[in-house]
Amino acid sequence: MEIQIPPGTPIPDKLYFKIGEVTEITDLAAYVLRFWESEFNVISPKRTESGQRLYRKADVESILKIKYLLYEKKFTIEGAKKFLKNSSKQNTEPVPQTALAEIKSELQLIRSMLD
Repeated sequence: MEIQIPPGTPIPDKLYFKIGEVTEITDLAAYVLRFWESEFNVISPKRTESGQRLYRKADVESILKIKYLLYEKKFTIEGAKKFLKNSSKQNTEPVPQTALAEIKSELQLIRSMLD
């Protein structure tokens, strides 16, 4: 099951977001974000010299996925961790050698047409 960010949840095109901005985007309290940061390793905001959290766009997307799993699909925290771990394994599986061979032969055909 591929988790998509719910429609209608716009994420501004920025490099970093302060915790207040993330609470507005996700409609979650700051203490929830801090707790999830300790529970889910997919959320890892950078820290400024003063200790302020700066979330990346990928962090915000992960937070929205976790929110969906916990609030909409009624997963437990442990269940959501397992789901995210398994889905990340599926996304990193190597491409089958037959597919690579087909791509290579197609590219060679295109190259021979260009020569």
